[in-house]
Amino acid sequence: MSIFEMFFNLGFSHITDIKGYDHIIFLLALCSIYTIKQWRLVLVLVTSFTIGHSITLALSVFNLIKINSNVIEILIPVTIIVTSILNIVNKKRINKRLIIIKYFAALFFGLIHGLGFSNYLKSLLGSDSIIIELFAFNIGLELGQILIVITVLLISYLLVRLLHFDKRELNLLLSGAAIGISVILILERSF
Repeated sequence: MSIFEMFFNLGFSHITDIKGYDHIIFLLALCSIYTIKQWRLVLVLVTSFTIGHSITLALSVFNLIKINSNVIEILIPVTIIVTSILNIVNKKRINKRLIIIKYFAALFFGLIHGLGFSNYLKSLLGSDSIIIELFAFNIGLELGQILIVITVLLISYLLVRLLHFDKRELNLLLSGAAIGISVILILERSF
């Protein structure tokens, strides 16, 4: 297996591994207000998150930033709560202002999530050029996120179109569940 393949697989499994379900819950919250017809908006949103994630991974790997991992582990569920609250308070259709807020929030939250994985990734990287490894990891991460988002959007579509769930109520259910799980994560990680 090549170095590129190894780090691509690491990035893909990092985001899709059920043991790291906080990332999956974040993506669920991030796209719960969107419909399958809005997939382009969601793709840009997820890419914003990946860009933020990539920036802090690189900064951390090059020892340009270091933050206590305990703080990051608490901030990750906080990002899920904030994302879910943005979903809940948005009672109207998705507008440009909300989209811009969510893009910047996804970018900023990606910065936080990237720090959560940076120590582990640093331990895997050699002293040689790490640009290819970081690139491969982030491509794997992005494709894993796209897979999760497509799954969420398809399930949402099926629930709304075939089972006649109200889209707003489904958003409230998903966002509320994400908040509940995040509160539990904060409590667990605090003690």
